[in-house]
Amino acid sequence: MANSRFRSVLRRSRRNTAAASGPEARYIPFGYKLMLSYMLLTLVHVILFGYLANWIFVDSVRKQTSENVQAALRQMKDNIEYRMKDTVRLSDMIYYDETVASRLRRLNEGYYGYESVTQYLEPKFDSVIKATNHRIWLAVYLRNETLPEIYSFYNDSDPLTYAGKSYNMLYLKRIADNSWYKDFPPERYGVTMQWQQIDRDAEFGNISLLRRLVDTASFGRQLDFGFMRLTVKLTEMFETVSPDFGEGTSVRIEDGKGQILFERGAWTVGRIAQVGESNYLTITEPFQDLDWKLVASIPKEWVEKDAKKVKVLTAVIGSASFLLFLGVGGFLSRYFSKRVSRIVRVLDSFRHGSFHKRIRFKGKDEFSTISQSINAMAEHIDGLIQQVYVAGIKKKEAELESLQAQINPHFLYNTLSSISLLAKFGQVEQLHRMVSNLALFYRLSLNEGRTIIPVANELEQAKAYLDIQKVKYTDRLDVLFEIEPELLRYEMVKLILQPFLENVLKHAWTGDRVHIRVAGRRIGGDIEFRIIDDGVGMTPDTLRRISQFDDGEEVGYGIRNVHQRIELHYGKPYGVSMYSKLGIGTSVTIRLPCVPRTAPYVSSRAELGAGRRPEEA
Repeated sequence: MANSRFRSVLRRSRRNTAAASGPEARYIPFGYKLMLSYMLLTLVHVILFGYLANWIFVDSVRKQTSENVQAALRQMKDNIEYRMKDTVRLSDMIYYDETVASRLRRLNEGYYGYESVTQYLEPKFDSVIKATNHRIWLAVYLRNETLPEIYSFYNDSDPLTYAGKSYNMLYLKRIADNSWYKDFPPERYGVTMQWQQIDRDAEFGNISLLRRLVDTASFGRQLDFGFMRLTVKLTEMFETVSPDFGEGTSVRIEDGKGQILFERGAWTVGRIAQVGESNYLTITEPFQDLDWKLVASIPKEWVEKDAKKVKVLTAVIGSASFLLFLGVGGFLSRYFSKRVSRIVRVLDSFRHGSFHKRIRFKGKDEFSTISQSINAMAEHIDGLIQQVYVAGIKKKEAELESLQAQINPHFLYNTLSSISLLAKFGQVEQLHRMVSNLALFYRLSLNEGRTIIPVANELEQAKAYLDIQKVKYTDRLDVLFEIEPELLRYEMVKLILQPFLENVLKHAWTGDRVHIRVAGRRIGGDIEFRIIDDGVGMTPDTLRRISQFDDGEEVGYGIRNVHQRIELHYGKPYGVSMYSKLGIGTSVTIRLPCVPRTAPYVSSRAELGAGRRPEEA
């Protein structure tokens, strides 16, 4: 009879274990894994090959494009420098002309000044502007104000557009306050000159060559007697700048400050910034004697347009290889996975607690050896599980019965003695209450052989035990229950609180009174009970020996039994912890999981709430 009962418990435990593990875990079969490994290996090689081929091709195209564009930019730069040197050559015609210099610096009024202008200066200036086919405007600024000014009215417009080729001779005081004149660098004869956009050059699309006119015949000193400005059109100066590198390309000239002097192309810098500079290949070519640079922006999409063909070809080859290996992998996986699948099905049945299935393979190979080992293992495991599990349950139930046997005789003897005294002195009400509590205590302890009871019943049992003890100790025993009502929704292992209450009444007395507080609350998904007394407490050594819960220790048998029963039912995270200080008292903490109540109440009194007497409800 007992053996069949334990077999039933074992089967029920297996079902509970399977149910606790939740829905059956899904997994990828071995055949699929084998096939996926083939596919993955193939894809890695195809993707790596495609990536390297594409990278090598694109890098080659970029290098070739960069070299071609660099050569074109170099040619553009040479043409621009040639035209700039041509403008410098025109300025040299005045800069190095000693006759013009002597006429411009000589302070003579009257006929000599008139003769200098008409016979020497105007013919010279006219020859300078006629020495080029491009539009040019010459302006000479003099310190010598004995010479008359020569200028034209351009109706507030661009002189190059209005007159084409013209010159002005003006006094230096007209530009003395301009920043570009005041910031002009110190003179190095024949070297100092600047290309700048001054006044309204940027508005009109012009650029000017600026040079200082100096007197080289002043006994080793170079004294400036004037300033020269030659203005030309940017479109004529940079005529050879052309973005002939493909659709969407742009070419521009930037100065040392990053300002754009000239730009050509379908895409301006502003539009390139909107699209994103990372989408463009940028190539620069610096000027030799200036802080300018020629910049070309070429769309990477145009540069890499031929790479798309490589990508398409790689995708086609990769897809064909993928399909080929998919078929080969499927065939191989089915061939090798049949035996593995049979082994998995048998092991899966073992996992669900069924050890009657067996597996056998023909031949003498690794699978035959595995099948024989699995069959032998199943037979041994089935027997061992039954032996170990049944032995564990028997042991813990025996310990519980032993604990109850230790509690009940002494407790019953003392209680009956108290009942006898109450009857002798005619205290009928207390006698009735004590007998009721005793009956309730034993009814809850027996619980029809069930180990799990509602939390309310456990609290009722502890309350009944303390009510019986209060008859003995009267006002010397003070008890306070602080239980959250939410805990009544759960269940727990029985006979958890009473052993600790008994320990308080046996060992905690100091003086004539003892106070006990029983608190219960929910912390997350756990229930925490605390039993606190203000008794004599324990020494650190005694507390350490009790808290180790070692079967070899002679002290704390009841506490150890409670801790081990909690671990048996709920696992390692749960159990008993203690804190005590000699002369202050002891605090016991019991942690249990929140398990919704399924066990029935033993008596209706439990429904009245934790720690309340029926007449107090």
